Formats: sequence, C-alpha cells, structure tokens
Amino acid sequence: MLPKTADVVIIGGGVMGASAAYHLARRNCNDVVLLEKGPLLGMEATGKCAGGIRYQFSTEINVRLSLLSLPMLQRFQEELGQEIDLRWPGYLFLLDNAADLATFRHNVAMQNRLGVPSEILSAEDARAKAPLLYSDDIIGAAWHEGDGLADPNGVVQGYAAGARRLGAKTLTGVEAMAIRVEAGRVSAVETSAGVISTREVVNAAGPWAGEVAALAGVQLPITPLRRQIAVTTPLAGLPADFPFVIDFSRSLYFHREGEGILTGQSNPHEVPGFDQSVNHAWSEQHLELAAWRFPLLAQAGLLREWAGLYEVTPDAHPVIDRLTDPVGFTIVAGYSGHGFMHGPGAGLLVAELILDGQARSLDIQQLRFSRFAEGDLVREHNVV
Repeated sequence: MLPKTADVVIIGGGVMGASAAYHLARRNCNDVVLLEKGPLLGMEATGKCAGGIRYQFSTEINVRLSLLSLPMLQRFQEELGQEIDLRWPGYLFLLDNAADLATFRHNVAMQNRLGVPSEILSAEDARAKAPLLYSDDIIGAAWHEGDGLADPNGVVQGYAAGARRLGAKTLTGVEAMAIRVEAGRVSAVETSAGVISTREVVNAAGPWAGEVAALAGVQLPITPLRRQIAVTTPLAGLPADFPFVIDFSRSLYFHREGEGILTGQSNPHEVPGFDQSVNHAWSEQHLELAAWRFPLLAQAGLLREWAGLYEVTPDAHPVIDRLTDPVGFTIVAGYSGHGFMHGPGAGLLVAELILDGQARSLDIQQLRFSRFAEGDLVREHNVV
C-alpha cells in the first residue's frame, strides 16, 4: 500500500536507489519509500550490466569512489547476509597504440599515488596474462589483480532487504508521474498509485534520470545510450583465472561467465534513446571482431544476448548532489557505464547529503550538478 507521507522518496530501484534506501535506514531515517516503476527491483541498467568492479580509472574522483565502494562490496555478505558472487580475476586493459599507452602510464601513476597497486605490463607480460587472445598488435597493457566481478542482482536484493529490515518500504510497479514543488522546495511525489507528501526526493532513475529531473523543473544532461552483451555456450579449455579483458581502442571486452564468455562492445554510432531491442546487425560486427581477438570463440555457440542502457553525462562522471533549487531534490545518476561498482559508496554519500547536509566520506565537489552550467567538467578516459 502506498503511504501518504514519507521522510524521503527514492525514485529508481537499481543499485543507487537500493543503496541509498539502506544507508538512510541504517542512520535511523527509516521512513523511506523506494519506488520502482518496473515489476522487480534491479532489472534495468543495473541488472543488465556486465558486473565489473575496478579501481582503474583516469580521474582521481572515480578512483576514490572505487576506494570507498569496493571495500563495501568485500564486506557485503558479512554486513547484509547476501551472497554476491564476488570474484577477483583482475582487469587487463590491452593497448595497441602509443597514445593510449602513454595515457595509461599517467593513469597508473595516479592510481599508485592513491594506493591502488595497478601496473603497466610489457607486451610479453600482457600476452602471458591472456594467452588465448590474439595479441600481435598489442604493445602493452594496464593490469590490476584487485579488480573483479560481482553479481548485480545480489547487491540490489541485499541492499533492498537490508533497508526493509530497518523499516524502509520498497514498492514495485509504481511510477513517479510528477514532483510537486512549492515555495522552492519539494513537497510531494505524484505516482501512478497516488500521492506521497515528502520534503526529500532522491533521483536514482539511471537512464531515466533526465526525465525524472524534468518532473522537478531541473534540466539534467543525461543521455540514455544502448549497449549490448552476449554470452557464449561453455568453452573447453577456458582457464579458471581468465581475467576481465578490455581491448581498449575497440571498446571490446570479455570476462568469464560460468563455463563460457560474456562479451560486449560499444557501438560508436549508437543513437541516443530508450530502445533496448538487440541490434542484430551490430551483434554480427561485434561477434566477428570478438572472434578475431579471441579465436576460441569460434568454437562456441551464442547462449543469449541482451541490450541495456548507459546513462551518459557530458564528462562521463555522475552527479551526486543535493540541490538548492528545488530544495530537497537529490541526484545520484549519470555514471556513464560504471555505476554498479560505485553504488555502495553512492548510497552512503546520499545519506550523508540528506542527513548531515554534506558528504563526509568523500569530497564530491567535482560531481556537483552546477559544473555543467559552469563548464567545469572533468572527463573520464577509461570508459568502455
């Protein structure tokens, strides 16, 4: 049943919304209502992602978000009682040109300065990490053995269940239709099931965050962009320690999924929009290139494929901010393809913004909403 009032209404039932609900409730702000317009939590952008978690980014703020979030995933089962299939096969960025190699050298030096023991590998050492891949064109690689994978559904369900145990409500099949603003501050959310009076709204709607922001009169530059993933049938001879491999210049990636391989590639010609149907013409191009880079794939069948949405900002960084116009409107969205891994820390930061008036666990000034109008953008290079 839809409550008539709430201290906080969260719009979006993916990892951001579930994490925010849990961390608010953990701070005794348990009059929280999370709204998901779909029939289940975590089935959109979060549930359709590749599950990667990494420290290897090109900006300090993204590395620091990983330093905050990934240890929370390591403690997740102990804290929430939920298994999340946490694995640490490492991330291997394959580099085939001098410009990318120079950029990654700079990135690794920054990561090392922040305490992340990533490293640049020679071409020979890169081949040794992934001997099944064609690598004659590879001139080096970036590697960190402490990057890995986790189960997105397990993380969402763990946070949602934890939030409910602490008194929060999670409602599915309920869509936010309008956000009332009175005298410059949020006053209510009109939903498909009724109206909830509230003074705090969290926009955690992922690819739909721009549309939700518009309900409150806020122009949020987030673009939905389709991305596709394919999973193969089991492959004999696939090493148990096969890393998460990214062919960086081609935005092509592979990681082990069960006894097969999950692979994806970003389409540089994708048109922005909410279309999540599989583009079979692009699938053919992707899988042909994947089999060239990873010849063993020619022996596999296609088990399944799907499309999901990135939520892209102009600088490939999220917005984590509690606005002053309108007051009581918090945005946590725009991760541009790496939101799942930062969801734990993002929920904690949202709780701090609302309950403490500022983020305490991390300086997130660079992620403020006003940076777009100010032209003060910080661009992430390591986007796949």
